[in-house]
Amino acid sequence: MPIRLFYSLVLTWIFIISASKSIAQVFVLDTLDSPGGRVLLYSNYKWDYLHNRMFDGIMSQHLQSLLDADTTFNLINYWDTEICYSAEARAFNYDQINDTIWLCAVDSVHKQFVMPVRNVVTSRYGWRKGRMHYGIDLNLNTGDTVYASFSGRIRYAKFNDGGYGNLVVIRHYNGLETYYAHLSKIDVVPNQLVEAGQAIGLGGNTGRSFGAHLHYEVRFYDLPINPELVIDFEKGELVDENIFIHKGLFKPVAQSSPANTANASTASSTRAESAAKYHKIRRGDTLSAIAKKHRTTVSKLCKLNGIRETTILREGRTIRVR
Repeated sequence: MPIRLFYSLVLTWIFIISASKSIAQVFVLDTLDSPGGRVLLYSNYKWDYLHNRMFDGIMSQHLQSLLDADTTFNLINYWDTEICYSAEARAFNYDQINDTIWLCAVDSVHKQFVMPVRNVVTSRYGWRKGRMHYGIDLNLNTGDTVYASFSGRIRYAKFNDGGYGNLVVIRHYNGLETYYAHLSKIDVVPNQLVEAGQAIGLGGNTGRSFGAHLHYEVRFYDLPINPELVIDFEKGELVDENIFIHKGLFKPVAQSSPANTANASTASSTRAESAAKYHKIRRGDTLSAIAKKHRTTVSKLCKLNGIRETTILREGRTIRVR
């Protein structure tokens, strides 16, 4: 083989290998604790040093100064990597909030929003089977990559025995926290900084879950917000770059609306959603058999779930039948 051709082939292989490494998902391979901080070893052979282990949890000093000055909110800022949310949040009296704070979901520095996954909504925020469902469920396959919605810092990243399964919680610069539950794999660690669109784990079916999906929550100082007041999941974009924090936003009756207010149409849509029924796919199931069992048609099943008649049904996933 001519020497020139040999070197050309070698350079081509080096380029292909380098490109494949840059495309591959980057995740935390291992961690090493030291007296001064924690060293993160990444799968792309890079490393990072978390030197600030005494982080106070304040991602936006301006927002914190507004909350400190407005005693009507009476919200406690904390940074705890061992609990997903505080007991104070469950006992908080929303009616004691008498003011409104204007947040920017994105700003000139942290300007990006990314959908955690781009899949069909299977369950919405609201009452479900006698208990409050504080997030929104997005269908996915086990192993699908889940992404950070906004830039921020990982506050919680471990298995949660309260029902979330493998859970990642990210605190963001806009004052919100987002929850990513039922993951099959977690690729981040507490105190790690992440960018919007960065892979944080893989979707799964861990914890109190019936079929692979992503349970996604939006919270402000531990208080749950209907995610559809912030994100248009059908379009895959923010409802508005402005978020108005007020007491009506946190009440379970608050529904999805571009103006962040409840109205008759959204209330009726939630009642319809609460009547929705799902079927867990088992081995051998077909769309026609599922349609017959639930007294519906294949075309209606396809329309409800955004699928085609030729879509392969995967065992363990759920499909909406009403």
